[in-house]
Amino acid sequence: MEKVDKHNERQRILDEAQLDTLAVRAGQLRTPEGEHSEPIFTTSSFVFEDAHSAAARFAGDEAGNVYSRYTNPTVRTFEQRIAALEGGERAVATASGMAAILSTFMALLAAGDHVVCSRSVFGTTTTLLNKYLAKFGVGVSFVSPTDYGAWEAAITPATRALFIETPSNPLCEVLDIERLAGLAHDNNSLLIVDNCFCTPALQKPLQFGADIIIHSATKYLDGQGRCVGGVAVGTAEHMEEVLGFLRSCGPTMSPFNAWVFLKGLETLRLRMDAHSRSALELALWLENQPQIEQVFYAGLASHPQYALAQRQQRGFGGVLSFRVAGGRDEAWRLIDATRLLSITANLGDAKSTIVHPATTTHGRLSDQQRAEAGISPNLVRISVGLEDPLDIRQDIARGLAAV
Repeated sequence: MEKVDKHNERQRILDEAQLDTLAVRAGQLRTPEGEHSEPIFTTSSFVFEDAHSAAARFAGDEAGNVYSRYTNPTVRTFEQRIAALEGGERAVATASGMAAILSTFMALLAAGDHVVCSRSVFGTTTTLLNKYLAKFGVGVSFVSPTDYGAWEAAITPATRALFIETPSNPLCEVLDIERLAGLAHDNNSLLIVDNCFCTPALQKPLQFGADIIIHSATKYLDGQGRCVGGVAVGTAEHMEEVLGFLRSCGPTMSPFNAWVFLKGLETLRLRMDAHSRSALELALWLENQPQIEQVFYAGLASHPQYALAQRQQRGFGGVLSFRVAGGRDEAWRLIDATRLLSITANLGDAKSTIVHPATTTHGRLSDQQRAEAGISPNLVRISVGLEDPLDIRQDIARGLAAV
């Protein structure tokens, strides 16, 4: 009886599998012990059979592990799984989401290159581009996220990358990935998309022409606020360059964190669907509260990019923001009067969080930069967790009563 190659047959099945199956099974490595859950390889280095094998591994002529700064089986399993979920050829895991952005820029840009970036991105991303990459001769232009004429006008012959978040942090603006990908490619540039708010459970930017996807794995990929990590996903060619930077400079994901993220991915779609349902319910309720001036959530029919979000996303995610009547004092009073929600800048947690972006996540920006990005003093951001929606509403109602 002919022996069946179960490994290759299993891989063929996974190549055709649906997202939920990939989230549980993709990239899984089993040692000869036959463990069911993925092992954690907590080792700094790996032993070679002989000197020849050591030389071949270091040269890249022989497959295998060398040193956990850039080759570790647990980290590799996480990379393969998130690449499968996003539909990318390869992924490179990093120590944080910002490390993923830094590694991508440092690997693929050079002095004299130029980046066009949405004004509506995480405040630290703005600082990275403005303060640190500028030291190495990389220019940057910030544009209104949904003004596509401004995107086109900002591109120069030196432009090598367009960088966006969609939905954006914290105003939930939705950018047309396909349109910006076409603009980037027409100008010999890459489109890099931060997919943190949606994850591959709700949005797959590569399907719309994006070249590279960035995640802060700290957020929804983990889902319980346990570990810090990041990952970049793209073509094998681009990710080989990112891995080269990682190997030399070392912003590496730990094996333990990779294992935690693997466990988080197993429930990703279930959690994202639950976050989305509760966030929409909360956004609809907030729209009817007299203390609220405006609610920002792509799942609302009042959202200016609602139709685009319906085409581009499978759901609307768990993050929303709103402007409370008044200014910073009113926003702070609302936040301080809550008792259930956690006052923290993290998001994507099972626990709902509430934060004042102007003085936290975007606090290092200038007054002008915050104004241009729409980060007003009366803006509050909520990441809706997995608590009962009624309890979340009642806690925010406590805050509204204090305004």
